[in-house]
Amino acid sequence: MLNFGPFKSLSTKEFLQKKEEGFAVIDIRRADEWEYYGIIEGSHKITFFDEFGQFDLDSFMEAFTKVVTDKEQPFILVCAHANRTKTVGEVMGLQLGYKNVYELDGGINWGWIDQGLDTVK
Repeated sequence: MLNFGPFKSLSTKEFLQKKEEGFAVIDIRRADEWEYYGIIEGSHKITFFDEFGQFDLDSFMEAFTKVVTDKEQPFILVCAHANRTKTVGEVMGLQLGYKNVYELDGGINWGWIDQGLDTVK
């Protein structure tokens, strides 16, 4: 596990352990990415950035707080390659005060699909 300050990066093995423990998995990719690559089973699909790199934090938080109900609840962010999750992880940890923020190292492409694990569509 790598510690980036406001969030921690999990290897695929660590991710599987945390998911088994009941950590919420938040897939922040866009709908076109979910359709093309699929999602990790059990993930909550809550887009953060649009195709232009813009975001609506209020809309994201409205959906997010239905899944993660308090700032102590652990959750794991997933994107394509773990670039967007680093940005969102910093916002969640530093600006919004969430205490248990994680990401899947390598994202769904390099940390999941490339490891031979399945997605669902």
